[in-house]
Amino acid sequence: MRTVLILMICIAAFGSPLSAQQHAQFALSLDLDYMAAEKTIELYEGLSGRPAEVAALRGSQLALAVTEMLARTPLVTADLERSLAAAKFNQSDGEDHFRMREARANVAAIRELLQELRRRNFGQRVVSTVEQLFPADARVNARIPLYVVAFGHQNIDAFVVRVTWEGDKPHPAGEQEGEQVIVVNLAKAVRYGSSVDERFVGLLGVVAHEVFHAAFGVYKQNSPEWRSYYASQPRPFDDLLDLAHNEGIAYYLSLIQQSQGRLPHDGLQRAQNAFGQFNDAAAELLSPRVSPGRASEIVRMSNTSGYWESYGSITGMIVARQIDQSLGRVALVETLRNGPAAFFSTYVRLMKRDPGIPQLSPLVQQELSRRSR
Repeated sequence: MRTVLILMICIAAFGSPLSAQQHAQFALSLDLDYMAAEKTIELYEGLSGRPAEVAALRGSQLALAVTEMLARTPLVTADLERSLAAAKFNQSDGEDHFRMREARANVAAIRELLQELRRRNFGQRVVSTVEQLFPADARVNARIPLYVVAFGHQNIDAFVVRVTWEGDKPHPAGEQEGEQVIVVNLAKAVRYGSSVDERFVGLLGVVAHEVFHAAFGVYKQNSPEWRSYYASQPRPFDDLLDLAHNEGIAYYLSLIQQSQGRLPHDGLQRAQNAFGQFNDAAAELLSPRVSPGRASEIVRMSNTSGYWESYGSITGMIVARQIDQSLGRVALVETLRNGPAAFFSTYVRLMKRDPGIPQLSPLVQQELSRRSR
Protein backbone atom coordinates (compact mmCIF):
# COMPACT_ATOMS: atom_id res chain seq x y z
CA MET A 1 0.00 0.00 0.00
CA ARG A 2 3.01 2.32 0.31
CA THR A 3 5.30 3.73 -2.33
CA VAL A 4 8.74 5.22 -2.11
CA LEU A 5 8.33 7.97 -4.70
CA ILE A 6 6.98 10.88 -2.68
CA LEU A 7 6.97 13.40 -5.53
CA MET A 8 5.16 10.97 -7.80
CA ILE A 9 2.51 10.46 -5.12
CA CYS A 10 1.76 14.18 -4.99
CA ILE A 11 1.52 14.44 -8.78
CA ALA A 12 -0.54 11.26 -9.22
CA ALA A 13 -2.96 12.22 -6.48
CA PHE A 14 -3.51 15.83 -7.38
CA GLY A 15 -2.39 16.36 -10.95
CA SER A 16 0.14 18.98 -12.00
CA PRO A 17 1.35 21.38 -9.32
CA LEU A 18 -0.87 24.44 -9.04
CA SER A 19 0.61 27.87 -9.52
CA ALA A 20 1.07 30.12 -6.53
CA GLN A 21 -1.56 32.47 -7.95
CA GLN A 22 -4.24 29.78 -7.69
CA HIS A 23 -3.68 29.62 -3.92
CA ALA A 24 -2.43 33.14 -3.43
CA GLN A 25 -3.90 33.38 0.09
CA PHE A 26 -2.77 29.94 1.27
CA ALA A 27 0.24 30.63 3.50
CA LEU A 28 0.52 27.67 5.87
CA SER A 29 3.76 26.53 7.44
CA LEU A 30 4.66 23.95 10.06
CA ASP A 31 7.02 24.64 12.94
CA LEU A 32 8.48 21.23 13.68
CA ASP A 33 9.65 20.62 17.25
CA TYR A 34 11.68 17.40 17.52
CA MET A 35 12.96 17.96 21.06
CA ALA A 36 10.67 15.50 22.88
CA ALA A 37 11.37 12.74 20.36
CA GLU A 38 15.13 13.33 20.44
CA LYS A 39 15.36 13.34 24.23
CA THR A 40 13.07 10.31 24.60
CA ILE A 41 15.14 8.35 22.07
CA GLU A 42 18.32 9.17 23.99
CA LEU A 43 16.63 8.01 27.18
CA TYR A 44 15.48 4.75 25.55
CA GLU A 45 19.04 4.14 24.36
CA GLY A 46 20.42 4.78 27.83
CA LEU A 47 22.70 7.48 26.45
CA SER A 48 21.41 10.35 28.59
CA GLY A 49 18.27 11.98 29.88
CA ARG A 50 16.47 12.60 33.13
CA PRO A 51 12.81 11.51 33.14
CA ALA A 52 11.66 14.71 34.84
CA GLU A 53 13.31 16.88 32.18
CA VAL A 54 11.92 14.82 29.29
CA ALA A 55 8.43 14.82 30.83
CA ALA A 56 8.46 18.62 31.18
CA LEU A 57 8.98 19.29 27.46
CA ARG A 58 6.00 20.70 25.56
CA GLY A 59 5.83 17.75 23.18
CA SER A 60 5.84 15.32 26.09
CA GLN A 61 3.15 17.28 27.91
CA LEU A 62 0.97 17.25 24.80
CA ALA A 63 1.42 13.49 24.42
CA LEU A 64 0.45 13.13 28.09
CA ALA A 65 -2.70 15.25 27.63
CA VAL A 66 -3.81 13.37 24.52
CA THR A 67 -3.16 9.99 26.16
CA GLU A 68 -5.17 11.00 29.23
CA MET A 69 -8.07 12.13 27.06
CA LEU A 70 -8.16 8.97 24.94
CA ALA A 71 -7.44 6.50 27.74
CA ARG A 72 -10.19 8.19 29.78
CA THR A 73 -7.96 7.71 32.82
CA PRO A 74 -6.56 10.50 35.01
CA LEU A 75 -2.85 10.87 34.21
CA VAL A 76 -0.44 13.48 35.52
CA THR A 77 3.19 14.42 34.94
CA ALA A 78 4.32 12.11 37.75
CA ASP A 79 2.80 9.15 35.87
CA LEU A 80 4.74 10.11 32.75
CA GLU A 81 7.95 10.49 34.73
CA ARG A 82 7.53 6.98 36.19
CA SER A 83 6.95 5.54 32.73
CA LEU A 84 10.03 7.27 31.36
CA ALA A 85 12.12 6.03 34.29
CA ALA A 86 10.89 2.49 33.73
CA ALA A 87 11.71 2.74 30.02
CA LYS A 88 15.18 4.11 30.75
CA PHE A 89 16.06 1.10 32.89
CA ASN A 90 14.02 -1.41 30.83
CA GLN A 91 11.61 -2.10 33.68
CA SER A 92 7.88 -2.81 33.76
CA ASP A 93 5.43 0.06 34.10
CA GLY A 94 2.19 -1.73 34.88
CA GLU A 95 -0.48 -0.79 32.33
CA ASP A 96 2.06 1.08 30.18
CA HIS A 97 -0.43 3.77 29.11
CA PHE A 98 2.21 5.44 26.92
CA ARG A 99 3.30 2.22 25.18
CA MET A 100 6.97 2.75 25.99
CA ARG A 101 7.97 -0.92 26.15
CA GLU A 102 7.31 -1.37 22.46
CA ALA A 103 8.83 2.01 21.63
CA ARG A 104 12.04 1.17 23.47
CA ALA A 105 12.28 -2.12 21.59
CA ASN A 106 12.00 -0.22 18.28
CA VAL A 107 14.27 2.67 19.18
CA ALA A 108 16.72 2.13 16.29
CA ALA A 109 13.90 2.35 13.73
CA ILE A 110 12.43 5.39 15.50
CA ARG A 111 15.77 7.21 15.35
CA GLU A 112 16.20 6.32 11.68
CA LEU A 113 12.76 7.69 10.84
CA LEU A 114 13.41 10.89 12.77
CA GLN A 115 16.60 11.46 10.76
CA GLU A 116 14.65 10.88 7.53
CA LEU A 117 12.09 13.54 8.46
CA ARG A 118 14.86 16.08 8.84
CA ARG A 119 16.63 15.06 5.64
CA ARG A 120 13.58 15.12 3.34
CA ASN A 121 12.05 18.48 4.34
CA PHE A 122 9.02 16.70 5.72
CA GLY A 123 7.03 19.77 6.72
CA GLN A 124 7.00 21.38 3.27
CA ARG A 125 6.04 18.13 1.58
CA VAL A 126 3.03 17.83 3.85
CA VAL A 127 1.87 21.41 3.27
CA SER A 128 2.15 21.07 -0.52
CA THR A 129 0.00 17.93 -0.40
CA VAL A 130 -2.73 19.52 1.72
CA GLU A 131 -2.89 22.86 -0.08
CA GLN A 132 -4.42 21.41 -3.23
CA LEU A 133 -7.58 20.24 -1.47
CA PHE A 134 -8.63 23.81 -0.68
CA PRO A 135 -10.57 26.34 -2.78
CA ALA A 136 -8.31 28.56 -4.87
CA ASP A 137 -9.37 31.62 -2.86
CA ALA A 138 -9.03 29.95 0.56
CA ARG A 139 -7.61 32.26 3.22
CA VAL A 140 -5.29 30.14 5.32
CA ASN A 141 -2.47 32.11 6.90
CA ALA A 142 -0.93 30.36 9.87
CA ARG A 143 2.14 28.81 11.41
CA ILE A 144 1.14 25.59 13.15
CA PRO A 145 3.40 23.97 15.75
CA LEU A 146 3.98 20.26 15.11
CA TYR A 147 5.47 18.33 18.02
CA VAL A 148 7.18 15.01 17.25
CA VAL A 149 7.22 12.52 20.15
CA ALA A 150 8.20 8.89 20.67
CA PHE A 151 5.42 7.57 22.92
CA GLY A 152 1.66 7.87 23.30
CA HIS A 153 -1.76 6.21 23.35
CA GLN A 154 -2.03 2.90 21.49
CA ASN A 155 -4.74 4.09 19.07
CA ILE A 156 -3.24 7.39 17.93
CA ASP A 157 -0.26 8.07 15.68
CA ALA A 158 -1.05 11.75 15.06
CA PHE A 159 -3.51 14.18 16.57
CA VAL A 160 -4.69 17.79 16.21
CA VAL A 161 -5.73 19.51 19.41
CA ARG A 162 -6.48 23.07 20.51
CA VAL A 163 -4.78 24.16 23.70
CA THR A 164 -3.96 27.14 25.84
CA TRP A 165 -0.59 27.17 27.55
CA GLU A 166 0.26 27.66 31.21
CA GLY A 167 4.02 27.82 30.86
CA ASP A 168 4.78 24.54 29.07
CA LYS A 169 1.64 22.81 30.32
CA PRO A 170 -1.24 22.56 27.81
CA HIS A 171 -4.92 22.82 28.66
CA PRO A 172 -7.64 21.70 26.21
CA ALA A 173 -9.45 24.60 24.52
CA GLY A 174 -12.72 24.95 22.63
CA GLU A 175 -13.35 24.65 18.89
CA GLN A 176 -12.55 28.30 18.13
CA GLU A 177 -10.19 28.99 21.05
CA GLY A 178 -6.55 28.55 21.93
CA GLU A 179 -3.73 27.42 19.64
CA GLN A 180 -3.96 24.54 17.19
CA VAL A 181 -1.07 22.11 17.59
CA ILE A 182 -0.28 18.75 16.01
CA VAL A 183 1.28 15.82 17.87
CA VAL A 184 3.00 13.02 15.90
CA ASN A 185 4.07 9.76 17.55
CA LEU A 186 7.03 8.11 15.78
CA ALA A 187 6.63 5.00 17.93
CA LYS A 188 3.45 4.21 15.98
CA ALA A 189 4.86 5.35 12.64
CA VAL A 190 7.55 2.64 12.59
CA ARG A 191 4.75 0.11 12.06
CA TYR A 192 3.93 1.52 8.62
CA GLY A 193 6.30 -0.73 6.72
CA SER A 194 9.53 -2.68 6.78
CA SER A 195 11.77 0.08 5.38
CA VAL A 196 12.38 3.68 6.33
CA ASP A 197 11.06 4.77 2.93
CA GLU A 198 7.73 3.03 3.51
CA ARG A 199 7.51 4.52 6.97
CA PHE A 200 8.26 8.00 5.68
CA VAL A 201 5.50 7.77 3.07
CA GLY A 202 3.07 6.32 5.59
CA LEU A 203 3.79 9.13 8.01
CA LEU A 204 3.42 11.68 5.21
CA GLY A 205 -0.14 10.48 4.64
CA VAL A 206 -0.99 10.44 8.33
CA VAL A 207 0.41 13.90 9.02
CA ALA A 208 -1.19 15.34 5.87
CA HIS A 209 -4.47 14.05 7.36
CA GLU A 210 -3.86 16.01 10.56
CA VAL A 211 -2.53 19.11 8.81
CA PHE A 212 -5.69 19.14 6.71
CA HIS A 213 -7.71 19.34 9.96
CA ALA A 214 -5.55 22.19 11.21
CA ALA A 215 -5.72 24.09 7.92
CA PHE A 216 -9.47 23.54 7.72
CA GLY A 217 -9.79 24.97 11.21
CA VAL A 218 -7.96 28.14 10.13
CA TYR A 219 -10.08 28.33 6.97
CA LYS A 220 -13.28 28.10 9.02
CA GLN A 221 -12.17 30.97 11.25
CA ASN A 222 -11.77 33.19 8.17
CA SER A 223 -14.99 32.07 6.45
CA PRO A 224 -18.21 34.08 7.00
CA GLU A 225 -20.23 31.00 6.01
CA TRP A 226 -18.60 28.82 8.64
CA ARG A 227 -18.75 31.49 11.34
CA SER A 228 -22.47 31.80 10.65
CA TYR A 229 -22.84 28.03 10.77
CA TYR A 230 -21.30 27.72 14.21
CA ALA A 231 -23.20 30.77 15.48
CA SER A 232 -26.47 29.00 14.61
CA GLN A 233 -25.81 26.51 17.44
CA PRO A 234 -25.87 23.25 15.46
CA ARG A 235 -27.68 20.26 16.98
CA PRO A 236 -25.98 16.91 17.78
CA PHE A 237 -26.94 15.51 14.36
CA ASP A 238 -25.18 18.49 12.76
CA ASP A 239 -22.13 17.75 14.92
CA LEU A 240 -22.04 14.24 13.45
CA LEU A 241 -22.28 15.61 9.91
CA ASP A 242 -19.55 18.16 10.64
CA LEU A 243 -17.21 15.53 12.06
CA ALA A 244 -17.86 13.10 9.20
CA HIS A 245 -17.21 15.86 6.64
CA ASN A 246 -13.96 16.96 8.28
CA GLU A 247 -12.63 13.50 9.10
CA GLY A 248 -13.94 11.97 5.89
CA ILE A 249 -11.95 14.26 3.61
CA ALA A 250 -8.86 13.82 5.79
CA TYR A 251 -9.26 10.02 5.69
CA TYR A 252 -9.66 10.19 1.93
CA LEU A 253 -6.49 12.27 1.65
CA SER A 254 -4.61 9.52 3.49
CA LEU A 255 -6.21 6.88 1.27
CA ILE A 256 -4.98 8.73 -1.84
CA GLN A 257 -1.46 8.84 -0.44
CA GLN A 258 -1.41 5.19 0.51
CA SER A 259 -3.25 3.49 -2.35
CA GLN A 260 -4.22 6.18 -4.89
CA GLY A 261 -7.77 6.03 -3.54
CA ARG A 262 -8.30 2.28 -3.86
CA LEU A 263 -10.15 0.46 -1.09
CA PRO A 264 -8.87 -2.88 0.26
CA HIS A 265 -10.54 -6.07 -0.97
CA ASP A 266 -13.09 -5.98 1.85
CA GLY A 267 -13.40 -2.19 1.90
CA LEU A 268 -16.87 -2.00 0.32
CA GLN A 269 -18.36 -4.40 2.85
CA ARG A 270 -16.73 -2.50 5.69
CA ALA A 271 -18.06 0.73 4.24
CA GLN A 272 -21.57 -0.74 4.13
CA ASN A 273 -21.23 -1.62 7.82
CA ALA A 274 -20.04 1.91 8.64
CA PHE A 275 -23.02 3.44 6.82
CA GLY A 276 -25.36 1.19 8.81
CA GLN A 277 -23.83 2.38 12.07
CA PHE A 278 -23.92 5.97 10.86
CA ASN A 279 -27.60 5.72 10.02
CA ASP A 280 -28.35 4.19 13.43
CA ALA A 281 -26.36 6.89 15.20
CA ALA A 282 -28.15 9.62 13.23
CA ALA A 283 -31.53 8.19 14.20
CA GLU A 284 -30.59 8.21 17.87
CA LEU A 285 -29.20 11.75 17.68
CA LEU A 286 -32.42 12.96 16.04
CA SER A 287 -34.57 11.42 18.76
CA PRO A 288 -35.98 13.92 21.27
CA ARG A 289 -35.19 11.40 24.00
CA VAL A 290 -31.39 11.38 23.53
CA SER A 291 -29.56 12.94 26.47
CA PRO A 292 -26.73 15.46 25.97
CA GLY A 293 -24.25 13.00 27.47
CA ARG A 294 -25.32 10.17 25.18
CA ALA A 295 -25.25 12.49 22.15
CA SER A 296 -21.68 13.53 22.96
CA GLU A 297 -20.67 9.89 23.34
CA ILE A 298 -22.19 8.94 19.97
CA VAL A 299 -20.30 11.71 18.17
CA ARG A 300 -17.05 10.88 20.00
CA MET A 301 -17.27 7.16 19.20
CA SER A 302 -17.87 7.91 15.53
CA ASN A 303 -14.19 8.85 15.25
CA THR A 304 -12.28 7.11 18.07
CA SER A 305 -13.13 3.43 17.74
CA GLY A 306 -10.34 2.10 15.54
CA TYR A 307 -10.01 2.75 11.81
CA TRP A 308 -12.91 0.84 10.22
CA GLU A 309 -15.01 1.02 13.38
CA SER A 310 -14.97 4.84 13.33
CA TYR A 311 -18.23 4.91 11.41
CA GLY A 312 -18.46 8.68 11.09
CA SER A 313 -14.99 8.99 9.59
CA ILE A 314 -15.38 5.99 7.27
CA THR A 315 -18.79 7.18 6.06
CA GLY A 316 -17.29 10.58 5.34
CA MET A 317 -14.33 9.01 3.55
CA ILE A 318 -16.62 7.03 1.22
CA VAL A 319 -18.69 10.15 0.54
CA ALA A 320 -15.54 12.16 -0.29
CA ARG A 321 -14.17 9.38 -2.49
CA GLN A 322 -17.44 9.02 -4.41
CA ILE A 323 -17.74 12.77 -5.01
CA ASP A 324 -14.13 13.00 -6.17
CA GLN A 325 -14.32 9.99 -8.49
CA SER A 326 -17.80 10.75 -9.89
CA LEU A 327 -17.85 14.55 -10.09
CA GLY A 328 -14.21 15.55 -9.93
CA ARG A 329 -11.88 17.31 -7.54
CA VAL A 330 -13.55 20.71 -7.96
CA ALA A 331 -16.83 19.34 -6.60
CA LEU A 332 -15.09 17.88 -3.56
CA VAL A 333 -13.14 21.09 -2.90
CA GLU A 334 -16.34 23.13 -3.04
CA THR A 335 -17.78 21.17 -0.13
CA LEU A 336 -15.13 22.78 2.08
CA ARG A 337 -16.77 26.10 1.30
CA ASN A 338 -20.40 24.95 1.41
CA GLY A 339 -20.36 22.82 4.55
CA PRO A 340 -21.35 19.36 5.79
CA ALA A 341 -24.98 19.38 4.67
CA ALA A 342 -23.90 20.21 1.10
CA PHE A 343 -21.24 17.48 1.30
CA PHE A 344 -23.81 14.81 2.18
CA SER A 345 -26.52 16.23 -0.11
CA THR A 346 -24.11 15.91 -3.05
CA TYR A 347 -23.68 12.25 -2.14
CA VAL A 348 -27.46 11.76 -1.99
CA ARG A 349 -27.65 12.89 -5.61
CA LEU A 350 -24.99 10.32 -6.50
CA MET A 351 -26.99 7.64 -4.63
CA LYS A 352 -29.91 8.28 -6.95
CA ARG A 353 -27.64 7.75 -9.94
CA ASP A 354 -26.02 4.60 -8.53
CA PRO A 355 -28.11 2.62 -6.02
CA GLY A 356 -25.21 0.18 -5.62
CA ILE A 357 -23.14 2.52 -3.48
CA PRO A 358 -23.60 2.56 0.31
CA GLN A 359 -26.88 4.23 1.21
CA LEU A 360 -27.81 6.94 3.67
CA SER A 361 -31.13 6.21 5.36
CA PRO A 362 -34.39 7.92 4.35
CA LEU A 363 -34.35 9.71 7.72
CA VAL A 364 -30.88 11.15 7.06
CA GLN A 365 -31.92 12.17 3.56
CA GLN A 366 -35.02 13.88 4.95
CA GLU A 367 -32.95 15.85 7.46
CA LEU A 368 -30.46 16.86 4.78
CA SER A 369 -33.33 18.08 2.62
CA ARG A 370 -34.56 20.28 5.46
CA ARG A 371 -31.12 21.82 5.89
CA SER A 372 -30.78 22.65 2.21
CA ARG A 373 -34.03 24.67 2.02
